[in-house]
Parts: sequence; structure tokens; C-alpha cells
Amino acid sequence: MAPPTHWGILGGGMLGLTLALRMAQGGQRVTLLEAAPELGGLTAGWSLGDVVWDRYYHVITLSDARLRALLAEIGLESEIRWGETRTSYFDGQGLSPLDNVFDYLRLPVIGMLDKARLAATILCASRRSNGRPLEAIPVADWLIRWSGRRTYERVWRPLLRAKLGSNHDKVSAAFIWGVIRRFYGARRGGRQTEMFGTVEGGYPRVLSVLGDVVRTAGVRIDVGRPVQAVRREDDGFAVETPSGPYAFDRVVATFAAPIAARICHGLADRERTLLEGVLYQGVICASLLLRRPLGGAYLTYIADETIPFTAVVEMSSLVDRAQFRGHHLVYVPRYVPADDDWFELDDETIRGRFMAGLVRMFPDLTDDDVLALQISRTRHVVAVPTVGYSSRLPPMATSVPGLFIVNSAHITSGALAVDETVGLANTAAARLLAEAAA
Repeated sequence: MAPPTHWGILGGGMLGLTLALRMAQGGQRVTLLEAAPELGGLTAGWSLGDVVWDRYYHVITLSDARLRALLAEIGLESEIRWGETRTSYFDGQGLSPLDNVFDYLRLPVIGMLDKARLAATILCASRRSNGRPLEAIPVADWLIRWSGRRTYERVWRPLLRAKLGSNHDKVSAAFIWGVIRRFYGARRGGRQTEMFGTVEGGYPRVLSVLGDVVRTAGVRIDVGRPVQAVRREDDGFAVETPSGPYAFDRVVATFAAPIAARICHGLADRERTLLEGVLYQGVICASLLLRRPLGGAYLTYIADETIPFTAVVEMSSLVDRAQFRGHHLVYVPRYVPADDDWFELDDETIRGRFMAGLVRMFPDLTDDDVLALQISRTRHVVAVPTVGYSSRLPPMATSVPGLFIVNSAHITSGALAVDETVGLANTAAARLLAEAAA
């Protein structure tokens, strides 16, 4: 009997870990390589003062069926703690709540007819089952047609900017359809309140347990192994790392598309061009540990574009503050294109700009309220689903036999969420296992 195929999974984020688990469960031999000293990628944790939590903010929604199934599989679904969220809106003058239909009716920036059209837009999108046709329509065109220009400028544009920064005008209507579908599914009850959840200990806890489960399934995990090159050889692949080469029969690279184009050798010219052409959204995010709360809302959208960040996420409004040693945890993200000049700024400059923006929004905030503040940067967070996106996306199976590229660019509708990442891993693993069996 022939030995199982030896797969190299390159990248140890939630995508790589879930994919490795599924391939091992399918009887394959798997080695996973992760560049960082720890697993997790965008879901990795870090220490902020005396608190260990997610480097970036993550929540679970009631509609995240694939993520919740994975958590159940590894014994963590019972540890999800659910809570109602509050949302607010900063228009440059002050904060307005956006928690329910009555708050929308009281929203001062649009009139009653606009509010009715806004409600109809959300309802229409939430009931639509297929967003693929919306890829042909620019998001602004679709939202203005349904909600009106004033509602687009004062409500939808701030929401888009909160997730996409200056790339907000490049996406298709499929993006906002996916966002509405996910978050509408997070609402329950007659008042349609929004419910989000987190696992106790955050993603550091999830990754610790998932990593153990993946290892128990037989996967070898090597961290601190940045991949320098992937080359096809006569009998398989050579994967080069600073610690030495690895030999595999087949390889799955989960890097961002432009990185895969640079590292994976032997790709066809058109394929490389398509990979390099995927537009990515990056993020610069400040994590703050505070002595006091800010506005008390989980998420604050920002309509005032002079504020140097695109949203405020008060995680401690959702999570029991005992997990933060009684303190308050706040994320302040600025979403920017992957090549934005903000990536060249030092931490102190960003800290100064972000603190000035926070004080404008919350005038009683002082430096003494800040126990810790750290800046994180990632250039390739999510591929921007531009108009006609799917038609320009390279397939997972590359022109190099045995080499596959599977990454967030293959999530073609909706904002990047861990649930979508897990779903992509499940789909890709089923496809790869079928090809291995053929």
C-alpha cells in the first residue's frame, strides 16, 4: 500500500489550521509551517499591559454556523459567552445611539423617508440568497438607488469607510450584501437586538485548543518558519526556510495573493499577473487598556472624516471585564490600502494622532486613563471585492501540478470573518481530498 501523500500547509492562521485538520482527518500526512513564533495569523493574541487577548478584535455572531461547528468539534462552543451589543454613530458633533429601529427613527442626519428607504435596503439584502449578480454593480450605485444619496453619504459611506477606508468606493454591492446578511443574522428577538459572542480567553484560548487538536490528529506544526521560496522538483516540492528546506509531495500556500506570486516559483505569467492584481486592504490598529469606559457602545461608526481612524470598538462593553483584570479594552482601527503611507509612520506618531482623535470624540479622556497602548500593523488583511471580482480571481489549483494557493482572496462576498475563513478551509479541503483520491 502506498504511503499517504505528504502535504505542506504554508501558513498557520485559522485557514491553515482548519485546512490542516481536515486534510489529516482525510488520511493525509500533513506538516504545517508558520512564519511567526505563534499560531493564529490575524487571530493571534498578544499581551497588552497585564492582559492577554486578541491582537485585533473578533466576535462570533449567531449566524456563524461554520465557526460554531468547529468550536463545538474542539469542545469550546460551551465556552461562548453571548451579549447584546450597543452601536453608536459620531457625526463630528456628538454621539447618537444606533441600537434598534427607534434609534434609527431618531437619527438626526436623515429624514423619515430616508429612514424608510434605509430599512427597506437592509430588509431586501437580508432576504437575498445569492449575491453573485451584485458583483457587477458598484456599491455606491446600488446603495444610492435603494437608500438615496443622502442616506448613502451620511449612513452607508461611514459604515463602508469603517471597514474599507479609502477603498470603500472600489467594492461591488456584493460586499455590503454579505455584511448585511452576516450581521442581520446576529439579531434575535422581537426588538431585533444584536447578539455577539466571544470564547472565554479570546482567540488565544481558541488557538491553544485548536493547535492541540490539530497535533493530536497527526499534523506536525513548526512555527518560526518563514517561507522564502516554493519550487517544484521532479519528485515533489522544495520549500525553503531560514531553518532549512522541507520536502513535500504537494503544497498549499495560504499567503496573501501578492506574497504567493513572489514566493511560488513556476507560475504562468497570466496567473502571476492575476495574483499581483488582487487589491488588498490593510489595517493599522491601536489597542488601548483603559481605567474607564469610553461611550459604552461596542461599535462606534464615524462620519467625520477628519478623525484619523475609521471606528471605535469597545470590547469591554461585550466581554466581562474580569477577563481584562477589571480594565476596559478598546480597539481603534484605521483601514487603509496595503501601500498606504501610514505604514511608514512610527508608533509614537500614530499614538499622538489617535489620542487626539479620541479626545475629540470623548473630551474627558486623559493620558492618565491609558494604562497601555500598542500599535499593530498588517498590510494584507482582506482582498477587496471589487466590481467583477470573481472573474479575475485565479483558481486554487495553480499551473504548477501539485501546488495550490488558497487564501482570503477566495472569499468572494462579504467582509472577512473567521466564519468565512473556516468555511473556505472546509470547502478547499474537500476539493483537495477529492483530487488526492482521484
